[in-house]
Amino acid sequence: MSVAFLAMLVCSVALVAGFFGTLHPAFDSFSHFRVHLAVLMALCALPLLATTFRLQAAVALLFAVAAFATTLNTLPSPWPVQAAYEAKNENRATYKLLQMNLRYDNPTPKKVLSLIGRTNPDVVTLDEVSAMWATELGYISSAYPYRILCPYPNGIFGVALLSRRPFAAGTEARCERRGAMATATVDFGGIDVDVAAIHLSWPWPREQYWQIGELTESLSALGETAIMAGDCNAVPWSAAVRRVASLGGLTVMPSAGPTWIHIKLPDFLRRFAGLPIDQVFSKGGVTIHSATRLEDTGSDHLPVMVEFSLRLNQQKPADEHETATASLTPAAGKTPG
Repeated sequence: MSVAFLAMLVCSVALVAGFFGTLHPAFDSFSHFRVHLAVLMALCALPLLATTFRLQAAVALLFAVAAFATTLNTLPSPWPVQAAYEAKNENRATYKLLQMNLRYDNPTPKKVLSLIGRTNPDVVTLDEVSAMWATELGYISSAYPYRILCPYPNGIFGVALLSRRPFAAGTEARCERRGAMATATVDFGGIDVDVAAIHLSWPWPREQYWQIGELTESLSALGETAIMAGDCNAVPWSAAVRRVASLGGLTVMPSAGPTWIHIKLPDFLRRFAGLPIDQVFSKGGVTIHSATRLEDTGSDHLPVMVEFSLRLNQQKPADEHETATASLTPAAGKTPG
């Protein structure tokens, strides 16, 4: 039983550290595994209830339940619409955003293109857009003529934004200088909305904390009404995601559930034991109605489909519905190392 007690203590220390992510990014790295640590600590505590460690085990069990409760709105649900989302208003048009981490070396790119074709989203935000994907995405350029591709220095982790709807007249789509974020102002039936794709690096000791600082200007430049999606490599309750939201004046959408796990593990584990690291943010007149995880397309991430509407009153006059296009293509990427 001493082994179980030591394991319970180790889990409790890591679990507590995760709640202090704002003090140092090292603590925040533990927060991403809050669900897993809470479950492990509870499992260690249960047999100790019948030993002399029963008091410590009871306290640990209560703490595990409390910690787990802070993640409840990210647990997988069979229903695309949960209480956390707003019901649709029949008087407003509904739009779809598809968020996908493509995986730079995806062996089945046609599955991705097929999913986009079948679901027909209005806008698509993409991560890990390597040189290979620049070619593959060219096959759907007629369906999504409004696009911006932003290369990353390593040629692997670029982002892209595709749209069936025109970019607003007089605006330019733009890339963050290192290719971690793409932004375009999209014309949704006369309402201009800033749409952004973002891809963050891994947490501490990797560069995620410093990268968010470098994105401050791009995040703060988002317009009053905006929607942003991407692979944040961070869970929704982490200090990293809260920091991104704060810098952009954004609200984090309730999670659709776990979206990532190692690619060699079964899909059902990703859906129930993976990490919810693909996030959607919004502000202003954007109303989120639902978020649904779709089928596997050969990546280590599941795609997420989001339905939303716009509640803005100001619309452009009909004669101002001009269009603007932007297409930035990455240089040939380096061979992945």
